[in-house]
Amino acid sequence: MYVNGVAQRRGEDYELRGRELVFSKPLAKEGRLGPLRWLSIFLGVAGTYRKNDSVDVVYHAGGQRTVSAALPITPPEARGPQ
Repeated sequence: MYVNGVAQRRGEDYELRGRELVFSKPLAKEGRLGPLRWLSIFLGVAGTYRKNDSVDVVYHAGGQRTVSAALPITPPEARGPQ
């Protein structure tokens, strides 16, 4: 399990609840960029410096090492009560 390329530890950095990974720190994906933001990037005026976490899971299935990369991130408020 990796977040932004950094190994994570079960019980310390995340918990497994059913089929979901629940992290102890908040994670976020950068939203869609609007036309003004694209224009500023294109003109070299500004970059995009928003938080954009990436979650990758390495596991063994059928005797082979498999990687699921850039998994979707669901914010806690979208998950509902635990």
